[in-house]
Amino acid sequence: MSPAHVRKTDIPGNSSATEDVQQQVVPSTSHCDVTPRRGRTARMTSEQLRALNDLLQCGATSYGFSDDRWTQQRTVELIERMFDVIYHPNYVPRVLQQVQQALSEQAGLGAYFRNTRVSLYRGEAAAILALLPPASVDCIVTSPPYYGQRDYGVPNQIGLEQHPKEYIERLVQVFQAAKRVLKPSGGLWVNLGDTYWSGKGRPHGPDEKQRHRRFLRPQDASGPRPLCTPKQLLLIPHRFAIAMQDEGWIVRNDNVWYKVNPTPDPVDDRCAAAHEYMFHFVLGRKYYFNAGAVAVPSQGERPTKAPPSVWMIRSAPTFKKHMAVFPEELVRIPIQATLPPGGTILDPFCGSGTALSYALAHIERCQAVGVDISPAALEEAQVLLERQGVPETSDL
Repeated sequence: MSPAHVRKTDIPGNSSATEDVQQQVVPSTSHCDVTPRRGRTARMTSEQLRALNDLLQCGATSYGFSDDRWTQQRTVELIERMFDVIYHPNYVPRVLQQVQQALSEQAGLGAYFRNTRVSLYRGEAAAILALLPPASVDCIVTSPPYYGQRDYGVPNQIGLEQHPKEYIERLVQVFQAAKRVLKPSGGLWVNLGDTYWSGKGRPHGPDEKQRHRRFLRPQDASGPRPLCTPKQLLLIPHRFAIAMQDEGWIVRNDNVWYKVNPTPDPVDDRCAAAHEYMFHFVLGRKYYFNAGAVAVPSQGERPTKAPPSVWMIRSAPTFKKHMAVFPEELVRIPIQATLPPGGTILDPFCGSGTALSYALAHIERCQAVGVDISPAALEEAQVLLERQGVPETSDL
């Protein structure tokens, strides 16, 4: 059963909702054993797993960080009615975890690489995120593919949409999927750069600025005006941030990364581009932020103060195969401030694994989860990360 079959009123404990779900469950040859603390093992079909998962998401989305006994008790009643098994209320969060693990296995979610501290997955970010456990991540630090800047040679990649608005919509969809796996106390950091609309057609000869841009970019074609006007700065980072606000995210900062050694920008009718943005998003007023870990010296009454929102950082050297590598210093503040000891960091566009590697090296007992659609990027990330946890396992 798909999530569309579950109405908002169909919450655990609603007997009519339970009967409705039972009527919609269709037998399947795919099963999973979910073992209760007491009572007999529940033998669930894949459709039953999805039905239970959908109802739990609608009626008890705060598992793992809430003490809502009423909701847990109602969920216990639902499970007992649907599957004729007895569960203790304290076991409900583990039931949800097992259900989602079973759904992931049935959907073919296998780790590209895994060791004791690292899990890497290959696939489209939104699809992989939909299969990860809810509220399982403490912070997300990532840099999605920029609009029209790279062709990674992978089908359905983000960044080559025909219109900038389509690109922004796809990014927002990914982070809406990320919202489910992020804890309410967690933070999301997104590094984005801007681009201009060109309209000059297919490029010829060497690119004076970027050797990786020898392809017909979306912004090289003619497009609908006024946005897609030649020489127009598209303002993609802030259009993205506003779209995220519309989806309920809170923007805490639009930090500016000033590149001390920017890529040469051969222009003579505007200023040379030398900055990008690192947005900090949260889900509510209260969230984890270790201010002391990122404080800077102060000349005032207090010995330290919050770091400024303009970061002067050198660009990363391009020794890696991955085309767009950001420097470790760029992720220092996001990780030091919002990844607690023993927490989990997620990068849904992990590339060669820079953010994950920094977290593993600097945050005690942390776990790292990376997702990327490019096998070449994951191969490089594995080389970087496999030394930071043992033993190695692989499903490929």
